Amino acid sequence: MNYDKAHALAAEIRASEEFKRYKAAKERIEPGSSSEAFLSEYKKLQLKAQADMVAGQTDEETLSKLQRLGELLQMDRDAAEYLFAEFALSRLVGDIYRIVANAAELDISMLD
Repeated sequence: MNYDKAHALAAEIRASEEFKRYKAAKERIEPGSSSEAFLSEYKKLQLKAQADMVAGQTDEETLSKLQRLGELLQMDRDAAEYLFAEFALSRLVGDIYRIVANAAELDISMLD
């Protein structure tokens, strides 16, 4: 298999508006800032909530913390822009993954 097209796709992703917005938003988050700490905690809670969901469990305390932290992050303009930009880029990459997985006839029904 020739990987040139995969590298070309990677270059197109880096040139996309979604990636540019994500990169700019990420650069506005100061290292060591409270925004960075809150975003890190938010992502940890997201991962825990997703893992619980996959395991068929619900941790109300985690969901409550996630909701409160999400509300707090929405008040921080840079953090909110970062989260929205990250979501848009993740959606783009996810769509590309689905297209490639379907071409390879992989079963990705668990992602829906």
